[in-house]
Amino acid sequence: MTQIEITFLGTTAGVPTKDRGHPAVHIKYRSEQEYSCLFDCGEGTQRQILFTDVNFMRIDDIFITHWHADHFAGILGLMETMNLEGRTKPLNIYGPEAARFVDILQELGYSSKKYQVVAHDAWFEGTSPQVLLDNEEFQILSIPVKHSIPAVAYALAEKERVNVDKLKAKELGLPEKGPVYGEIKEKGSAVFKGKKIRLEDMSIVERGKRVVYTGDTMPCKNVITISRDADMLIHDSTFFEDAADDSNYRHSNFDEVINISKKAGVKQLVLTHISRRYQSSHDLKEKLKDYEGVKLAKDFMKIVVS
Repeated sequence: MTQIEITFLGTTAGVPTKDRGHPAVHIKYRSEQEYSCLFDCGEGTQRQILFTDVNFMRIDDIFITHWHADHFAGILGLMETMNLEGRTKPLNIYGPEAARFVDILQELGYSSKKYQVVAHDAWFEGTSPQVLLDNEEFQILSIPVKHSIPAVAYALAEKERVNVDKLKAKELGLPEKGPVYGEIKEKGSAVFKGKKIRLEDMSIVERGKRVVYTGDTMPCKNVITISRDADMLIHDSTFFEDAADDSNYRHSNFDEVINISKKAGVKQLVLTHISRRYQSSHDLKEKLKDYEGVKLAKDFMKIVVS
């Protein structure tokens, strides 16, 4: 059984507070092999990690939604600490215009690293998701969103899993185990005792899990596209009222995010990137009490999707 473990390392907007650090979300995909990544890496992320069970040396990739400092300023210190701790495996950094900004980060200071830092550009225009990472079990996708600078949202999308239905297999006359199962899975069918048996005749399809993180964005159709039927949508909810005076910042408010989540049909919505104007989480939670499946993010909160 696989799990996606989400740890919120920072949940504030542009300015940190005593209770909320700058944006960063750690994603751990648990299966036979563990995968670890960050969605955004705001200032202080490596220190926030110290208050959790996250192992920063196991982080494979960092996915930056956009190059505003509150979303990436933690990369520099994290890379230096990884180097001091003896990292040797490459660190991949993804994002819109990643090659440009990663080069700048690596030129700062006199440090020389024992590992390679590899930049991967994400499309920041258009309406189609881009596959950034693809392995046997899941993909990581990006899609452009609407902010004041080039920005993208990310999704970890698990692939469908085809499992043998033992009852169906028994009804078809198959043994409890044997090489015939491997042949059916590999080729899609096999002949057993003169009878052709297809994979679809004896299998059940398990839908893949999906977790989406928007970064900073106004409401847009692309978020609905990448979030369709997601198990979890982590969405920018900088404001909790009509923020007409703040429209130049290109963020979302509570009502807009609720509308997006309903259109996308997500199972669970988590609101993050909370403006420092809201000093009382209690008051915000009161606003959420009438909405099923909606949570307010807080630093060090952990949610497991299984």
